[in-house]
Amino acid sequence: MSDVRPAAVIVLAAGEGTRMKSSIPKVLHTIGGRTLLGHAITAARSVSPDHLVVVVRHQRDRVVEHVLEFDDRVVVADQDEVKGTGRAVECGLQQLPEDLTGTVLVTMGDVPLLTGQTLAGLAAAHAEAERAVTVITATVPDPSGYGRILRDPRGLVASIVEHKDATAEQRLLTEINSGLYAFDAAFLRSALEEVGTDNAQGEKYVTDVLGIARARGLGVGAHLVDDLWQTEGVNDKVQLARLGAELNRRTVEQIMRDGAIVIDPASTWVDADVTIGPDTVVHPGTQLLGATTIGAECVIGPDTTLKDVEVADGASVVRTQAELASIGAGASVGPFSYLRPGTQLGDGGKVGGFVETKNAVIGAGAKVPHLTYCGDAHIGEGANIGAGTIFANYDGVTKGHTEVGPHSFVGSNSVIVAPRTIGAGSYVAAGSAVVRDVAPGQLAVTRAQQRNVDGWVSSRRPGTASDAAARGAGGPDDADRTEGATR
Repeated sequence: MSDVRPAAVIVLAAGEGTRMKSSIPKVLHTIGGRTLLGHAITAARSVSPDHLVVVVRHQRDRVVEHVLEFDDRVVVADQDEVKGTGRAVECGLQQLPEDLTGTVLVTMGDVPLLTGQTLAGLAAAHAEAERAVTVITATVPDPSGYGRILRDPRGLVASIVEHKDATAEQRLLTEINSGLYAFDAAFLRSALEEVGTDNAQGEKYVTDVLGIARARGLGVGAHLVDDLWQTEGVNDKVQLARLGAELNRRTVEQIMRDGAIVIDPASTWVDADVTIGPDTVVHPGTQLLGATTIGAECVIGPDTTLKDVEVADGASVVRTQAELASIGAGASVGPFSYLRPGTQLGDGGKVGGFVETKNAVIGAGAKVPHLTYCGDAHIGEGANIGAGTIFANYDGVTKGHTEVGPHSFVGSNSVIVAPRTIGAGSYVAAGSAVVRDVAPGQLAVTRAQQRNVDGWVSSRRPGTASDAAARGAGGPDDADRTEGATR
């Protein structure tokens, strides 16, 4: 099969999608971390066309904004009041050079499992056969709703009839039109000028172009695909979920073929843009979303959700939620940790159980083991943050930053009131409220002197279980104590 670069790809994304019953345009619903339209653009771009056009109409501004954010090289075409796929293609052609030659591929914005490989195969088969039109077809057990491929006595494609215009006999046919085409550019432009709206829907059908090609004695052919999923479009939320599950199955299968170990594929969800290194183990109940990248020989999960997170080789991330964070090589996170955007955990570092971080840079080998909130902070290499420490970073108006020097130690149940600097190699005693900077090598202590009152229980809680226990353990009785004496 030769490598044929199409002159243009036109993606049709103008439909309203009323069966979705949603305020969101159909093509902006997502599966696998991309919108349906995003999947279509990705497949189209992968065949390196000279021009890529997306035709829009319903909620035009919202769709265009997404298109240009996704791929700012796309040319946008607006479909006018004339309905139908033929008019949509015609509007797309109007944004292309009038002297355009070569192959024009036409795809749909709601067929998310279509691959660039299939489009490349369509373009190559079309060019090699020197046809005017080639249509991707599939044979399906239930063709309801699809246009049917009509063949002549020799088995050649004669035309396509839409389901609503088909006779009862034609509706028994099971070879369906996918809505995916390759056209000769010059022929397509001239043929669309002949297409009318004399049909049940009163629309200008692109399918009528096939009959025009046959009438002119030009080549028309079918490119049959066995993978029916690549021809299936999304029309409602049931199909959205069904195609999303199939895409996920394929994505998880591919990461396993690339070397990852997935313990339970059925409970593992991986977006299309996620990458995972070899021998990384993914445990059940894990979601890897967005542009997450995971290195080799990591342990991820169970019950972990990572979105747009970078995980370096050998890290362990267990029962964790993280977004827009980075985790260094050999680092450890979890269980029950929450890494919010801006968290950077260095190589060999640790974020332990019930720890929340935000805009926190935690140096190599530093530890935030458990029960801590660490926000707007830089923790130096080798530092240790004791259990229950709070970085009080918000005063009700502004956020303050805390700098914790390398190899310093913050005792358990401390509060660091930002903005604050704790110097290298310094210590903060457990239970301290740090309201002044701590110089390198200092010990910061901010707590009242302990006072023990003798006989308090026997005086204030006489006859209780506590009193009995204290007396049994040798506590003072009324005869040998002075009430209120302290130590």
